[in-house]
Amino acid sequence: MRVPDVTEVDRRVVRKAARRLLPLLVLLYLVNYLDRVNVGFAALTMNADLGLSSAAYGLGAGLFFIGYFVFEVPSNIVLHRVGARLWIARIMITWGLVASATAFVQGEVSFYAVRVLLGVAEAGFFPGVLLYLTYWFPRPERARIVALTFLAVPLSSVIGSPLSTLLIQHGEGLLGFDAGWRFMFFVEGLPAVVLGVVVLLLLPDRPTRARWLTPAEATALEAHLAAEDAETVGREVPTRQALTDPRVLALSGVYFGIVFGLYVLAFFLPQVVRGFQEQFGTTFSLLQVGLVTAVPYVFAAVAMVLWARHSDRTGEREGHVAVAVFVGAAGIAAALYMDSPLAVMACITVCAVGIFAAIPVFWTLPTRLLTGVGAAAGIALVNSFGNLAGFAAPYVTGWLEDLTGSFRTGMWVVAVLMVAAGLVALRSRPAQR
Repeated sequence: MRVPDVTEVDRRVVRKAARRLLPLLVLLYLVNYLDRVNVGFAALTMNADLGLSSAAYGLGAGLFFIGYFVFEVPSNIVLHRVGARLWIARIMITWGLVASATAFVQGEVSFYAVRVLLGVAEAGFFPGVLLYLTYWFPRPERARIVALTFLAVPLSSVIGSPLSTLLIQHGEGLLGFDAGWRFMFFVEGLPAVVLGVVVLLLLPDRPTRARWLTPAEATALEAHLAAEDAETVGREVPTRQALTDPRVLALSGVYFGIVFGLYVLAFFLPQVVRGFQEQFGTTFSLLQVGLVTAVPYVFAAVAMVLWARHSDRTGEREGHVAVAVFVGAAGIAAALYMDSPLAVMACITVCAVGIFAAIPVFWTLPTRLLTGVGAAAGIALVNSFGNLAGFAAPYVTGWLEDLTGSFRTGMWVVAVLMVAAGLVALRSRPAQR
């Protein structure tokens, strides 16, 4: 079957879908990611209040991904069967309630429990969004579309870093909370609940369910996407075959290396910045820590979109992933040998640019291999195994910091794993294009 050119589908339909869907999806993911990583800012005062060591904090931060891992594949398969609108709304409402409940933890055990529950509640959200995008956007545009959606992650850090530290700094005593970090958790969980209701009202499951597309527009778009799948992927593979495909397993390893770096930055960068006082004699307030932490993500957001557009324009994927993670690894390794806060932050910014540039291009790879329920299972598997790095990264980094008194060894682990991810990505290139 010949795949009709995107112009035959009518580019205006794709642009209309982007205008209607992306703002909401970006907002959902922004709130999602902030609720996942705001524990990094809470740690600035929460660890002392609860008596958490770096290793105990790292374990709690990472336990989120255990619940996430166990329920990720089933959640994405359910989304494929019942529709994105209903299932994404369910995910958002339950995770928002659990995120707010983090305000009431009293020690290590309750901290661990609420982090596991948050992972269970949120499982399936990001791979579900990725799967949802395949229902709407042609393959040649997906890296750019994923990059625009993934803008939520650096934006959540740019916006959330100062917001979270402001809430911590001024939240003590508000709504009866005895600590600012408790107030922050409670307040930042509420938008997810509200947005869950918005999703039920506004998010169409597929083009043929969208009131803002004419029947002809919706039919043409779905026909184009079906023809793409038939030509590029072939027949739909069953769930078990998708989950055991060696190529899918290799991509899981690549994503593990990328995400390891992402979550070390997310969970420990605020503490690294605060550590400049001891290392360089520089003093920052909580708000200033938040503002400094936001800087790398500003540059990462711009680089991510530009790199994804370049990948779409050239049609090359694996090399773009590899180059980006090699740059990120070089940045984090160089940061270990800088002798000023400015130089350290410049190198960390390079690392963030590499990590974020790699991710949207990476996510074009699983959908090139799979479609239908196989894509739902395969995307979820790659994301869940990759996100085990979200458990390993904070725990290993915190343990090594307790052991050595420095983040240096942990940063070297990040660099090595990112280089390994880049090498596997290069080896994943098809023999012929």
